[in-house]
Amino acid sequence: MTSGPRIVEVRQNVLKHNDQVARELREQFHAAGVFVVSLVSSPGAGKTALLERTLTSLGQKYRPAALVGDLATQNDAARLARSRAPVKQINTGTLCHLEAAMVRSALEEWNLANLDFLFIENVGNLVCPSSYDLGEDLRAVLLSVTEGEDKPLKYPTIFNTADAAVITKVDLAEAVEFNREEAYKNIQAVRPGMRTIEVSSKSGAGFEEWIEFLVQQHYSPIL
Repeated sequence: MTSGPRIVEVRQNVLKHNDQVARELREQFHAAGVFVVSLVSSPGAGKTALLERTLTSLGQKYRPAALVGDLATQNDAARLARSRAPVKQINTGTLCHLEAAMVRSALEEWNLANLDFLFIENVGNLVCPSSYDLGEDLRAVLLSVTEGEDKPLKYPTIFNTADAAVITKVDLAEAVEFNREEAYKNIQAVRPGMRTIEVSSKSGAGFEEWIEFLVQQHYSPIL
């Protein structure tokens, strides 16, 4: 006796419900005029550092906010609060990803009309988040120079479901002998035409391009 078919059925039902909630969220986001960006990466790729600097930069002209997913603790939300943008932590417990229903619950006390940008930082994982739509307009997958150039080949699904790739920690590129040409080749092999931006949250390198990209996508979308 096998439980295989039953597991598949449950998974299909979960994803179907998630997609329905995600569609409802997307309608709410568009009606409120808020542009939603989800950030996905493996643990330690620099999502929180990128997000903190992004919230601070955008906060000079726009109204950004963030939801932060993690298995436990409020550490990331406390760190991001330094940007003075509205931030809320979502603790997933044992789940290795965020789901649309979690996002909906976290937003219940927020007025979306007061926001221009909403960032959703997913749990550090390059597998599970690829299957879950969160109602976002743009999904950015992060790749740190310290992780190796073959990440896109090892985790093609998350790169295929993303709209842009952000290479982080470029201030360490020389020290870790990061091969840019190989990394770009692997990204393009998995997702031809994907926009790729290099940044350093420490030095600020590449952030002007990153912020311009986000603003352009919100107000004049061209991927």
